[in-house]
Amino acid sequence: MTQDELKQAVARAAIDYVVDNEIIGVGTGSTANFFIDELAKIKHRIKGAVASSEATAARLRGHGIEVFDLNDVPAIAVYIDGADEITNTGAMIKGGGAALTREKIVASVSGQFVCIADGSKLVDVMGKFPLPVEVLPMARASVTRALAAIGGTPKLRLKAGTDEAFITDNGGMIIDVAGLSITDPVALEQQINQIVGVIAVGLFAARGANVCLLGMADGVKTLKF
Repeated sequence: MTQDELKQAVARAAIDYVVDNEIIGVGTGSTANFFIDELAKIKHRIKGAVASSEATAARLRGHGIEVFDLNDVPAIAVYIDGADEITNTGAMIKGGGAALTREKIVASVSGQFVCIADGSKLVDVMGKFPLPVEVLPMARASVTRALAAIGGTPKLRLKAGTDEAFITDNGGMIIDVAGLSITDPVALEQQINQIVGVIAVGLFAARGANVCLLGMADGVKTLKF
C-alpha cells in the first residue's frame, strides 16, 4: 500500500470515533485532510467542527461542514489529528504543518484525542523529526539561543522557495529543532514552555493521544494509552 492509501485507511477507521450530534475537533495536515473527506460523508450526523487551522476550516467549509469558533463551544467530544512522530506511550511530535498551537489548544479541551498516522510515524524515541517550536517574532533570536543550549540544532522555518520566515495563522514564527533524542518528552515539553517568547512547542506529551490508529501494510492497528 502507498503512504496515501495507509492514510486513507486510518481516516476511514477514525470515523468510528466520531460522536453523533456533537462538535468534532479536526486537525491539520495530509492525514487530517483524508479524515475531513471521510467526515463529509457523514456530516449529517454531527453538529459541526472546530478547526485547528485556517486551511482545515476552509476544507471543512468546502464540504459544507459548519465550522465553529472554539470560544463558542462548551465542549468537544473528540479531537482527530495526525502526528509527525508518536511513541508507544502516546506522546507525539506535531507541527510539521505549522498548526501546533491551535492543535494543542483544541486537543486540550477535547474529551478524547485520536491520533491517525501511517505506521512509519511510530518510534521508540522521538527526535528524528525536527521538533517545531512556535515563537513570537521579536523573540526569535533569544529563543533560538535557548534551544541551542538544550542541545538541538535550531533552524528558522522559511516559506517554501524563499528566504522569508514562514508566518503561522497566529502571526508567529516556527523554529525547527533537529538533532534531539527525546527520552523524557514531558520534561522537555515543560522546559521549552518556560522559555520566554515561546508560544507553544510541538511536543504533545503532558496531554498525549488516548488512541492511535496506525496504518500498516496488513491493516489498521489500534493502540490505546
